[in-house]
Amino acid sequence: MPPSLLAFLQATDFEDSVRNAVSLGGDADTMACIAGAVAHAFHGGIPQRIADVALAGWMIACADVVQKFSARFGVR
Repeated sequence: MPPSLLAFLQATDFEDSVRNAVSLGGDADTMACIAGAVAHAFHGGIPQRIADVALAGWMIACADVVQKFSARFGVR
């Protein structure tokens, strides 16, 4: 957890937070998830260009679930 928070604190935006966490190595996917979650809350969401790329790689059914969740709970 501490490295993930440090990655967030040394970043300038959402993408920078995730990149910092991934660059630490080790359990990079978990650390990036933690840093991304904190950055999401702090910066007010995931940048649309990043969300678009991520959703494009998912199956249509999964993307539909994420869009419904986002609409219902007001998150991006």
